[in-house]
Amino acid sequence: MTSPSSAGPASGAAKSAGGIDWLFLVAVLAIAAALARVIYYTPFEAVQGPAQKIFYLHLPAALDAFMAFGVVAISGIAYLWLGDLRLDRAAESSAEVGVVFTTVVLVTGPLWARPVWGTWWTWDARLTLTLFLWFIYVGYLVLRGAIDDRALRARYSAILGILGSLLIPFIHLSVYLFRTLHPRPIVIKPSAPSLPPEMLTTLVISFVAFTLFYLALVRQRYRLATERDLLELEEGR
Repeated sequence: MTSPSSAGPASGAAKSAGGIDWLFLVAVLAIAAALARVIYYTPFEAVQGPAQKIFYLHLPAALDAFMAFGVVAISGIAYLWLGDLRLDRAAESSAEVGVVFTTVVLVTGPLWARPVWGTWWTWDARLTLTLFLWFIYVGYLVLRGAIDDRALRARYSAILGILGSLLIPFIHLSVYLFRTLHPRPIVIKPSAPSLPPEMLTTLVISFVAFTLFYLALVRQRYRLATERDLLELEEGR
């Protein structure tokens, strides 16, 4: 007999897998529109020049990575409480996409730092903690692949996903707690953002585009996870 938490969602995902994924298409178009605005319609920053435009990729990727790992933690807490495998699939899917977005952060950061700071990398507190966060969630994915027992894998992954997310507030606060090359936040701060309106508009558009892309990727990954679980369930009958 199959459990509702594993068979039901898998069957639904399998039925909806065909056809055009309109969310993914909209997300790709939104990313293209955001990049066009960044390149052609957003002015250069007075001090940093063209290099500053990486900001419109770097920060949205970072915010969506943090959101992705927050979803992992919340799903993990809910799984430990309810034991619903749909929550574990959501955590797994969000973690994979979060690792991709964190990789974008770690690539665009040095590309921006080289012309502005004069170095590709420094063991700055925020850089180091972000790299450590990346390793934690890569380890999360490795852990999932190393445990065959479905329930045990979900439980251990939930615990690691929750603990890893505790690093996110320290990454944000690191510029206040330590002397770093990173400036203090100009957008996420108690007072109003310190950006000219046209730059702030570009940042918001880019963030919305990246968030749509995150949602589209997580939905695709969740479908794959549910189909995989359905296949494993049928093979175990």
